[in-house]
Amino acid sequence: MEKIYTKNAPEAIGPYSQAMKVGGLVFTSGQIAINPASGAVEATTIEGQTEQVCKNLCAVLEAAGTSIDKVVKTTCFLSDMADFAAFNEVYGKYFVGKPARSCVAAKQLPKNVLCEVEVIAEL
Repeated sequence: MEKIYTKNAPEAIGPYSQAMKVGGLVFTSGQIAINPASGAVEATTIEGQTEQVCKNLCAVLEAAGTSIDKVVKTTCFLSDMADFAAFNEVYGKYFVGKPARSCVAAKQLPKNVLCEVEVIAEL
């Protein structure tokens, strides 16, 4: 196993890694809408937060030696399922390969963000 780290994505806010590489796969931790440059959640809309989450995932995957085009599975968490359509609009711009996906509502997410996404990708 290899721990993945990049300064181009938010630091882990707990005892975990941004991602782990094992075999021919990368497993990312859930990414939230923290801007790595400021260390803060700057976007207040679901669209803005989804955009930041996807950028963070791209940075982690790049550090692992892969890309968002190689994602095979995503797990998405929304704080409000009423945001589903708006979330999908941004998500679809990044995940054009249409990986397998689960999307669930979560009562509350870290730092009170609106969404969180984790992925599994091929190397």
